[in-house]
Amino acid sequence: MSGTVTCSRCRRTAAAIERGIFYTPELEAELRAGVCVDCWNEWQRAEVMVINELKLNFMDPGALTVLTGQMREFFALDSPAGGPAAAAPSALPPDVNLKNPATDESE
Repeated sequence: MSGTVTCSRCRRTAAAIERGIFYTPELEAELRAGVCVDCWNEWQRAEVMVINELKLNFMDPGALTVLTGQMREFFALDSPAGGPAAAAPSALPPDVNLKNPATDESE
């Protein structure tokens, strides 16, 4: 599968994802339809930081839910067009304050 997409993250028309590991068929279809290969490659690097920063343990069934939520946020999949993600996409710097709804509580 090849072609171009208008990326939900960078808002460019660019090459579509051809390969990757996707967590569900629904998410795979959504990513292939709306994420460019450059942003996908950025996510693959950022994914490691997310897993390490949030100390995700994949023996816990909720870890995949948290990671998927972070992915959706990274790609602005749930943002309306023209929203904050369109104005300034995050590059996920190392000092980013990642949210983990499974462990974050009011302090």
